[in-house]
Amino acid sequence: MGNKFKEQPIAEAPKEAKVPKKENKIVRSVANVVSGSFLSKEATINNFPFVVFLAFLAVCYIANGYYADDQVRKVNNLTNEIKELRTLYIVEKDSLVIKSKQTEVAKSLAVKQTGIVESVVPPKKILVHTQTANNQND
Repeated sequence: MGNKFKEQPIAEAPKEAKVPKKENKIVRSVANVVSGSFLSKEATINNFPFVVFLAFLAVCYIANGYYADDQVRKVNNLTNEIKELRTLYIVEKDSLVIKSKQTEVAKSLAVKQTGIVESVVPPKKILVHTQTANNQND
């Protein structure tokens, strides 16, 4: 018997009971949704009309958002159009004021040679005196 290494058994510490780790609720929920296993549960089947109602509300909410965006775009377009039309109105009104001046009208008539000339005699005021019934009896 020569020199041989003897293995001595090491006193083992008592093993702790392995407790399975509980998965996070969020992780389990996502896993159920991804795998589709939540659809086969009794609670989901019982609440199916409510789930359909929630899906309908979600679709209505999305449609309402698109409709609101469309209305906002229309309002902006109409506002811009009103601003442009107001500007055109002011420009045309100014042009009309300038063209309707007496001197401008006289110039345009002279250019067109219509035979109409500007009067050099100032206008006279015509007064009309009416007699009342009391004055006729006297």
